[in-house]
Amino acid sequence: MKAINLLAGLAIVIASCQSNTKNALPILGNREPVTKIVDGKTVTDTVYTTIPAFKFVNQYGDSITEKNLNGKIYVADFFFTSCPSICPVMHRNMLNVYNAFKNVGDFKIISHSIDPKYDSVPAMKKYADKLGISGQSWWFLQGDKDATYKLANSYLSSAAEDSSAPGGHVHDGWFILIDKQKHIRGTYNGVDPVEVTKMIADIKTLQAEPDQAVAQ
Repeated sequence: MKAINLLAGLAIVIASCQSNTKNALPILGNREPVTKIVDGKTVTDTVYTTIPAFKFVNQYGDSITEKNLNGKIYVADFFFTSCPSICPVMHRNMLNVYNAFKNVGDFKIISHSIDPKYDSVPAMKKYADKLGISGQSWWFLQGDKDATYKLANSYLSSAAEDSSAPGGHVHDGWFILIDKQKHIRGTYNGVDPVEVTKMIADIKTLQAEPDQAVAQ
């Protein structure tokens, strides 16, 4: 009987591991093989690129760097407060994410302004207030324009000035899901409610991964 119980227990563990592997979100972005010596043996591991260092200011005038996101799962996007096209739709959809996770301590939303000249701290605070955002769950960030554009590329996104575009700027409408190790785990069309619903489900899946459930 003990042997049967042991086998049954092992079957449950194996099934659980297979289920976790199946449900795990992929890691996106560039990757490269790294060879190292472990216990006298040559081992090749895959190293994925991570979101690089940055330093910006949020709607409260606080300095925010990548270190403020250590131990956090977060969603990032790029916008500007005077955007007459996709930004209002994106952030109405992002409100669903905010409301779902605003009381979760290890989750954040960060929205990077691509028009820091216009998007001053007061302008971003007014924008956040209009959306009904309070507290520290969702940060609107602004800073050096070129640094922001470069950072967008790291998020597999893009942003640029374009005098012919509505509002004078162009950017992707992606929501980018980042894990606690600063790996990209998903990209979602921010203007599509179905995609945003999928992202909310994926955030919950990511939270359940062993490396994410434990604070980093």
